[in-house]
Amino acid sequence: MTQVAIVGGGEVGGLLAHALARRNIAADICLIDNNGRAALGKALDIMQAAPVEGFSSNLSGATELSAIAGASIVAIADAFGGQPPAADASMLLLKRVRDLAPASLIVCVESGDRDLIDRGVRELHIPRAQLLGSAPEALTGGIRALTAIELDAPASDVALSVLGVPPNHIIVPWDDATVGGFSLVRVLSEPARRRLDARIAGLWPPGPYALAAAAARAIDTIFRGSRRLVTCFVAPDDSAGMRARAAALPVRLGRPGVIEVVMPELSVRERVRLENAMML
Repeated sequence: MTQVAIVGGGEVGGLLAHALARRNIAADICLIDNNGRAALGKALDIMQAAPVEGFSSNLSGATELSAIAGASIVAIADAFGGQPPAADASMLLLKRVRDLAPASLIVCVESGDRDLIDRGVRELHIPRAQLLGSAPEALTGGIRALTAIELDAPASDVALSVLGVPPNHIIVPWDDATVGGFSLVRVLSEPARRRLDARIAGLWPPGPYALAAAAARAIDTIFRGSRRLVTCFVAPDDSAGMRARAAALPVRLGRPGVIEVVMPELSVRERVRLENAMML
């Protein structure tokens, strides 16, 4: 069963529930928030839109975290009416999610979740493939949109990769990017690329709609087993003995979670920048 539990009934959590429902990505969606009847009210509001928008997903609301049991995917979003939790509170929540739903994939939705993913793998021993952050996909979408404006082309024609640790260490391998199937460096001048590079850091952190859309895309890719790449925060593979920190990387997703990291062609300078960004 394609069941998604969304922990957090705030703005991003509600938008994600709506995005999953209207695209019929998940058969059952449970919105969980301990703030009174907030989750139940949002779930009911979205369900009332079903006859208008024509989706068939079933939505429910809950106040107890135990409602995540049995979910295929647990998405951790923002709490209703609250401030972003402290690091220790986020770790406690992640530990409870792991204990209550040990077989579920965990998608961290917020832009500040990179350290949480790092600690979740290192300290809680959550399998690297089972824990990821979807916010970098929103950054990738923003860069594609800016590039499309520069080229006066549809954003859907632009294909590029984004790597690193935003906002200060964002790497876009322009030599590997394409537009309409053609190499982007053939149609985009060096001054134009420098203008884009100067504006990229300003795209972070993404807004609520972009974060929800990015998480919905990642979850959709997991369920459908699509070959498309999604840019996600993933913990490093330390099996070779080299310690690094979690970073945004293009990955292929499926039911097991992160299937593989697909690295684009990087120049020597880009590879050094990425290694420096990931260095502990």
